[in-house]
Amino acid sequence: MNERILISGASIAGLTLAHWLARHGFQPTVVERERGPRTGGNGVDVRGQAIGVVERMGILPEIRAAATDVRGMKFVDARDRPVARIGIQDPGGVELMRGDLVALLHRRTGVEYLFGDSIRALAQDGDGVTVTFDHAGTRRFDLVVGADGMHSNVRRLAFGPEERFVRFKDHYFAFADADASLGEDRWVTMYNTPGRMAGIYRSGNHAQAKAYFIFRSAPLSYDFRDVGRHKRLVGQAFASDTSWHVQELLGAGLADPEFYFDALSQVRMDSWSTGRVALVGDAAWCASPASGAGAELALVGAYRLAGELAAAGGDHRIAFPAYHAGHRALVGKRQRIGTNVRLMVPKTSGGRWLRDTVARLPLTRVMSAVERLARAKPPALPEYAPVQVRWTQ
Repeated sequence: MNERILISGASIAGLTLAHWLARHGFQPTVVERERGPRTGGNGVDVRGQAIGVVERMGILPEIRAAATDVRGMKFVDARDRPVARIGIQDPGGVELMRGDLVALLHRRTGVEYLFGDSIRALAQDGDGVTVTFDHAGTRRFDLVVGADGMHSNVRRLAFGPEERFVRFKDHYFAFADADASLGEDRWVTMYNTPGRMAGIYRSGNHAQAKAYFIFRSAPLSYDFRDVGRHKRLVGQAFASDTSWHVQELLGAGLADPEFYFDALSQVRMDSWSTGRVALVGDAAWCASPASGAGAELALVGAYRLAGELAAAGGDHRIAFPAYHAGHRALVGKRQRIGTNVRLMVPKTSGGRWLRDTVARLPLTRVMSAVERLARAKPPALPEYAPVQVRWTQ
């Protein structure tokens, strides 16, 4: 039952799902709009149950070798003087660059790829899904999974327009390459003005630094693929910030062809499946970059989806609800981002003063350490024993 499975998206969730489906005896195909695995990106955290997922994939040593080795966040004033520091290293967890993780997953996943293509139309019936591609010929699959991000094309085709599911969280963010000399090695340095943050991310194991920008705003009008428009919006938002290194970071960021910009948003859905189509990763539950949990949720969710399909002998009518029920609690927990946003982008000068004052308190450091230790002991990752099924064509 349901051996041939099309996955849209070759990032963390899609590649992880393809790996586990293939190990369970399915025949996954991955279609990706880009011409190859996506490179670049920001730092991502592999933590909690996700550590068990990559360990079972056999790539944990490589992930640890690629770690960024960032110690924490440092808040500075206009003269670049530190006013507070917060440690963020997670015992047992690993932070690495998104592009490094995607490359590791791609090397470990030997399946059929359709790079440089995208799904144009889906038509479900009782026996499968007819998929029309932009370039490849029309094909039949038993199931289709959208792992194509917050602006998911599969979700739009199968569930409805984006505005039904994407919830804007009053901020926009951007990141791009930056001059490493502007930040302290192994720290994320942040400078705030009311409702705005400019910062620089310095990995201990990578020469290239990243500039970060977040600003509070009413909803803006733009095409999420129009990079030129994105750069203009960020340039306008920070045009008046002439203190600290804001303009230097802005100049470098706007010159980067890999400049990334989007709304700080979340995806909220009552169900991650409809018929023979399901969603995984940001397409289903985007918690936003403010959560710091995108990679964790993608790795664990993809592992669970593949495992539930295997345990159900490929029967999506059993597997999809079980996947939803098993992963929902972790998603709900990681989508609580209010404290993180207030920490990174205080709304007022008074809020910034309060943030800095609290961050300097010894009790805050103790509570932060306790929280990190608690995350280091996650619930056991479920084991899946596939039901042996004789696949039929």
